[in-house]
Amino acid sequence: MARKERAAVEPLPKALKILLLIIVLGTFLVQLDATMLGVALNSLRETFHADIPTIQWVTTGYLLSMTMVIPVVGWATDRFGAKTLWLTAIGIFGVASLACSMAWDASSLIAFRVVQGLGGGMLLPLAQAILAQAAGPARLGRVMGAIGIPSVLGVVLGPVLGGTLVTGLDWHWVFYINLPVCLIALVASMRLMPADEPNPQRGAVKLDVVGLLLLSPGLAAAIYGLSLVGKYGGFANATVLTWLIGGLVLIAGFVAWSLRPKSTPLIDLRLLARRGFAGGSLVLFFLGLVMYGISLVAPLYFQQARGWTALHAGLLNLPMGVGTAIALAGAGRFADKVGPRQVALVGAALAAIGVGVFTQVTDTTAQLVLIVGGFVASLGLASLNVAGMTAGFRDVPRPALPRASSSLRIFQQFGGSFGAAVLAVVLQGQMTSAAPTAAGVSSAYANTFWWAVAFLVVAALPALLLPGTPAPTAGEELQKAAVTEEASAS
Repeated sequence: MARKERAAVEPLPKALKILLLIIVLGTFLVQLDATMLGVALNSLRETFHADIPTIQWVTTGYLLSMTMVIPVVGWATDRFGAKTLWLTAIGIFGVASLACSMAWDASSLIAFRVVQGLGGGMLLPLAQAILAQAAGPARLGRVMGAIGIPSVLGVVLGPVLGGTLVTGLDWHWVFYINLPVCLIALVASMRLMPADEPNPQRGAVKLDVVGLLLLSPGLAAAIYGLSLVGKYGGFANATVLTWLIGGLVLIAGFVAWSLRPKSTPLIDLRLLARRGFAGGSLVLFFLGLVMYGISLVAPLYFQQARGWTALHAGLLNLPMGVGTAIALAGAGRFADKVGPRQVALVGAALAAIGVGVFTQVTDTTAQLVLIVGGFVASLGLASLNVAGMTAGFRDVPRPALPRASSSLRIFQQFGGSFGAAVLAVVLQGQMTSAAPTAAGVSSAYANTFWWAVAFLVVAALPALLLPGTPAPTAGEELQKAAVTEEASAS
């Protein structure tokens, strides 16, 4: 009882705060780029004369690339050190951003986005692993909440900045703007991030090449097959089935390979035997599915169904940034005090209510209604993110944190890839059968949002697996260890 009512929490040390600021600056790159691009998709679709299933690969290809590189992060951190890998990731992201700005058609842009995803895919799990190791269990909620600051800044600044650049200049500037941010992040990280600690075991861990060759193509093939459903009119097509089944077979092979006795797998699937980690992973999967899915569909609704400019669409995202900030400010502390389960359940309910507003949209829906719906949805989605990350990291031994970070991020990014592909396919199908009027197009978008609501309802089930009590403080851990030692001695 005393633990649940604990009002005071351990303060964050100064060194941890400095490290947190550096990490926030680096991850801001990824969040800014993702949110700016959302409002630019319609402009890209028109510029390159692409349909929705094609242009969604600008997002899906990026997410798939992020997913494919994440399994390597744990090994690469052990092999090269966190700081070295962090600087490399920022460099890749910057060079790829420059290449994206030079794209000449949809295919070249998608290819460069895949390279950009390699850098972004390394940055996010690295950030979580570095901070999780530095924070300790009792500070995890606040740190995971604080690392969400880039999400807040991205949601607030990204759509407005992206809309301003696309409307006032052109889409190239969505990528140009990354370059100075990359440079600042690179210099700050080189000068202020602590050097990697000497590790006599560095390089001793071998890369699971077989696992990598099974998992990465498996994920890519499964998502690609899913994205072809709309093009070929359903799942019964031989091409669709070939890609889907091939991907699932490779993923199944990876699972069997990883569960071998005494193996050192790319992703430690044995961590899923821990209830909190399993629940957190599934919560993050559904979070990614909904979050990236609606980030694709909502800006298209604003611009295609309502005829608003990219800047107008970006401004409508501002309240979502406010909602995200409020949730991150409170969800982490609440998770530290009472446990992540309650945070996740409340978050899923709020997100379902907020996204549910968009299932009722028409071609005349008031902007205030859209703003309120987005605000409520952002409260819930941000809370789900904090709860899933907190539960996943809290239930894992300290030495396994880098690999746990990779696993959690894979679940979220795979969910994001799946969500973007699914909602793009659903939307394309709805648009095909919709009347060629503003009302018909709006109805197609409303029907698509119902899928996101359904996924949020399902997300409440794994949320029940999350811990419903606060993590012990460092003092309580020491006290518990002392009691255990005394019991063993007697």
